Amino acid sequence: MDKQEIISGLTDIISLYTEEKGALNNISEQTDFIADLKVNSANLVDIVLDIEEKFNITIDNDSMAKMLNVKATIEVIQNKLAENAGK
Repeated sequence: MDKQEIISGLTDIISLYTEEKGALNNISEQTDFIADLKVNSANLVDIVLDIEEKFNITIDNDSMAKMLNVKATIEVIQNKLAENAGK
């Protein structure tokens, strides 16, 4: 799965939790969930749960702590997908 497919999936998920709908049009790897998209910390947990469901992965607490921006989130998703592929 390439980065653009992951960003598209993330955009769908994040749209449910952000009030900054306009910022979703300009989402990039540098986009910060809290600063740019105004997602609160409780909703970050919801986003992670939705990511697990959408991409059929399990995200551990250490990985979750890194998922504060789009780039880090893509890396976590790609790593978890690669781990699953190896099983």
